[in-house]
Amino acid sequence: MKLFCAQKDLSYAIDIVNKAISPNNTLPVLNNILIKAEGKKLYFSSTNLEIAISCLIDADIRSEGSITVPAKLLSSYISLLTDEKIELNLLEGFNLAINSSSASTKIKCISADEFPLIPKIEKGQEFFIKVDEFYRSINETVFSASSNTSRPVLSGVLLTSWEKGIKLVATDSYRLSEKSIKLEKPLSEDVYCIVPARTMMELSKVISKAQGKEVKVNISKNQILFTVDGVELISRLIEGKFPEYEKIIPKESKTKLEVSVEDFSLVLKRVSLFARENNNSIKLSATNDGKLLVSSEETKVGEEKAEVLIKIEGENNKISLNSQYLLDVLTYIGDDKVSIILNDKASPAVIKPVKDDNYVYIIMPLKV
Repeated sequence: MKLFCAQKDLSYAIDIVNKAISPNNTLPVLNNILIKAEGKKLYFSSTNLEIAISCLIDADIRSEGSITVPAKLLSSYISLLTDEKIELNLLEGFNLAINSSSASTKIKCISADEFPLIPKIEKGQEFFIKVDEFYRSINETVFSASSNTSRPVLSGVLLTSWEKGIKLVATDSYRLSEKSIKLEKPLSEDVYCIVPARTMMELSKVISKAQGKEVKVNISKNQILFTVDGVELISRLIEGKFPEYEKIIPKESKTKLEVSVEDFSLVLKRVSLFARENNNSIKLSATNDGKLLVSSEETKVGEEKAEVLIKIEGENNKISLNSQYLLDVLTYIGDDKVSIILNDKASPAVIKPVKDDNYVYIIMPLKV
């Protein structure tokens, strides 16, 4: 294998496929990136056996071939080269020579024969989602997924259909995020699959740099494929049935508050300094004088009470919630004001952006 390519193209491809490399791989070859020179293209692949990412760049291929290169070392080295033409040359004994006008190095590699086969996904249901909307929707939901794998379905994000498109739903049973995305073309059949949250996080990083306008989604029986800008991300799906979450979304509202995200976040950050000693438990008390009192219990480090101005409809109300769960949603919500809908202290609190009817966030109350 011998070829020439641009440093910026090589750095871009390595950065993309690096997202599938896990730090705790037991197989040494899984810490490597598969590089294959074929035709006029240079192909890159990586996998952790749960997700696989592939992409390609243009290259001047003098002789074809393939090899797997240590991802961390290759990424670090290429990023330190200046933007210039780079020569890759595979030597005997699985050594890759990397030459530029100002430097030359040799990296010990592993044979491409040891690299796991990247699965070819069966053609299933296909649809397209706008890149910017998909990126925003992933960020607004994936943080609610559980990091505990004892209930696998909760460690994923549900993709399911509705009359105008698809929904993304994530929950850890203490809070839940639901985002509805309208599609330009109607779905040919219903969608229902659970994608690992890790997959969605890595996908978010990939599409954040995408130049294309749409992500193609292809769902087969037990795998899902996302394609954008020539980058392919394949992931296994989580088997099982997602909780029937619609039942816990309150249909009524005794109190509706409207509050500035910036002002509310600042108050929450102050109060949460004292609430950490008490499992992040804080009290919200809304009154008809247009103020929301946010307070913590007295703990070893002290206590805090703060007020924030609100617009209120309905009766006075109070509830105890996890302050971190509130801060999480305010971080990702793409609006400067949110509505908080309350019923009673035993019912979930509902949080929605004022300008976006397609997003709902629910927090289960804490016992006082």
